[in-house]
Amino acid sequence: MPGMFAARNLKQKRKKFRWKSTTYKIKTLKLWKKSPLRGAPIGRALVLKKKGVEQKQPHSGIIKAVRCQIIKNGIQVTAFVPKTGAIKHIDEHDEVLIEGLGASQGGAVGSMHGIKYRVIAVNGVSLSEILKGKKEKAKH
Repeated sequence: MPGMFAARNLKQKRKKFRWKSTTYKIKTLKLWKKSPLRGAPIGRALVLKKKGVEQKQPHSGIIKAVRCQIIKNGIQVTAFVPKTGAIKHIDEHDEVLIEGLGASQGGAVGSMHGIKYRVIAVNGVSLSEILKGKKEKAKH
């Protein structure tokens, strides 16, 4: 039980130990703004090139991905293209919508090396609708 005049001491200790909390640190230092998307959930980007990324051990296989440049700040990122055959529908200089993969601390998922984003739409048309054959990719 703290003493009668311990308020100042308790406040100072609380202030000091707050920095141990990850959420407090992220909020105070605005670390969510340091990510390429600048805190936004989704971003538009232009495809620079298509590439295959090898998986980490112990998996083997090639992950289809695109290297793209975010429009609002010019930062280049690698984005994963989900589903079989989806890479065929994406060409260079297409405009894609990318979102985070949802991994802990904004990192890569599973056996994917350094891939933190995924493609959800091409030229304003949802990738899943293109794959189902419901819509065609818009030409620009």
